[in-house]
Amino acid sequence: MRHWKVTGLGLVVAVTVSGLAAGAGLRLPESVDSASPIDLSLKNEIQAAIDRGLDWLVANQKDNGAWSDENYPALTALPLWAFSCADYKNSITAVPKAVGFIKSNIQPDGGLYHPIPGRKGGGLSNYNTAICMTALYSTGDKSLTPVILNARRFIADHQCSGDDVYKGGFGYDKRNNRAYADLLNTYYSVGAMRMTQAAEEMRPKGEKRADIDWKSAEKFITQMQNKTDAGKDQAGGFFYKPGQSKAGTVTNEQGVVVFRSYGSMTYAGMLSLIYAGVDRSDPRVRSAYDWTVHHWSLDENPGMGAQGLYFFYNVLSRALNAYGVDLIKTDQGQYINWRKELARKIIEQQKIDADGRGYWMNDNGRFWERNPVLVTSYSILALEQILGK
Repeated sequence: MRHWKVTGLGLVVAVTVSGLAAGAGLRLPESVDSASPIDLSLKNEIQAAIDRGLDWLVANQKDNGAWSDENYPALTALPLWAFSCADYKNSITAVPKAVGFIKSNIQPDGGLYHPIPGRKGGGLSNYNTAICMTALYSTGDKSLTPVILNARRFIADHQCSGDDVYKGGFGYDKRNNRAYADLLNTYYSVGAMRMTQAAEEMRPKGEKRADIDWKSAEKFITQMQNKTDAGKDQAGGFFYKPGQSKAGTVTNEQGVVVFRSYGSMTYAGMLSLIYAGVDRSDPRVRSAYDWTVHHWSLDENPGMGAQGLYFFYNVLSRALNAYGVDLIKTDQGQYINWRKELARKIIEQQKIDADGRGYWMNDNGRFWERNPVLVTSYSILALEQILGK
């Protein structure tokens, strides 16, 4: 039986599995110290790091409520999401300003984005809308329901429905009239639709509800998972899109060139399957989890090094929370409390400015991670996941 719980930060999946004997050979997650995953001292350290990060974001918010590049409202939505999950004194000013800026990006089609004509991917309308609607929903402000419902319809209308490899997935901007979808956009889209699903209960009577084709999405997501014939080092992991891995290719033991699995996309694929209603005992979810165990590291984004490291931390925290595991049992038999280890890793990488405020930034700039607003938001959201917010 599956129970969905929606919190301010997002979706937490509590799963009760029965009849697991049928899944013989599948290693079940360990939960030895689930009653007390982190101690009070570390909780206080985490909260202090979150507060320093929020202080830094307040100091760097623009007068119009935006953060960073105003062409991409998702860069404002991610900090908003972090503030909405925090018990923080300055949220009372930061949150309304951010909401106001995001609302200024409402388009006639219901999307939440800024059009950029001539740019490949346009204004990244799907990516921005998915993140913005999730952040608005996280505020708990019921007056935003019409905006969220229109954004849900926008996302639903942007699911690929052709008869090619992209069917069921989501890309950056469907209006470009090119066949395209990838796992990153699909992850954000299916997550947004699942996390805001309760908003449909407030849709005006008689108005058609907005939803996506979940089975089609599930099939698309599964396409990016390496199968057993890819070799033991790749099997179970995920890559970016049909025909491409951002980590490149590798030659397996059989001499076959295959797309390389990597950490951030494997957690994104695993969590996307869970959002799509796939049980954690399903071999696809289990093999994704096993890949992360075999390649466990917080010193890098496995398969990518420092590239996308903070997105990796963020999606790792969300995926393992949804999966319901407290301890990682490594191939060497060592038990790792992932929440403790991830919290310490993120805290030690926080930079402190002259006024005592804290922020994060990746020296490797791929995937925009030299942007301190983006990376600070990823880090705070991950720490909030660790605290269960």
